[in-house]
Amino acid sequence: MVNQDNQSINPSKNFVLPFILLLLSKLSLHGYELSQRLEAFGFKTLDQGNLYRLLRQLEKDELLSSEWDTTGSGPAKRRYSITKAGITYLKGYANQLETYQSLLDQFFKMYTSFFELYIPSFQKKDPIEKVNNSRRRKDDGTEENGNGSSR
Repeated sequence: MVNQDNQSINPSKNFVLPFILLLLSKLSLHGYELSQRLEAFGFKTLDQGNLYRLLRQLEKDELLSSEWDTTGSGPAKRRYSITKAGITYLKGYANQLETYQSLLDQFFKMYTSFFELYIPSFQKKDPIEKVNNSRRRKDDGTEENGNGSSR
C-alpha cells in the first residue's frame, strides 16, 4: 500500500507474519523487542495493537507459544517462542515466497526491458557538464583546463 503523504510503501500486515516467525525461530522475544526488530526490517508503521492481536492469533493457531517472564525489574512480560508447527509453517511460507520472488524477478526483467525499448537511456554525464568540469576558474578570473594549464 502506498502512503500518499510521503510516497513510501508500507508492507502488508499479512506480510509481517513470516518475519515474526523467522525472528522467533532464532530466539524468544518480548512483544516490544519483536516490534523493534520488525522495525529494523522495514515495518516502520506497524501498529502495536495489531502486532499483539497477531501474536495471540498465532498462539491460538499453535504456531507460537508464550510464557510470562518475571525476571528483571518491572511488570511481567510475555516472551514468545516458535513451535514445531510454526517452524513447519515458516518453511512452507519461505517456499511460497521463493516462488513469488521468481515471479517478481520475471516482472522486473520485463519492466526493465520495456523501459530500455521505449525510453532512450540517458548518458551518465551531460556533455556540457564535462566541459564545465574540465574548465575551472582560478581566483584571478582565468580558466584552468582539467590538465592544470591556464587559458
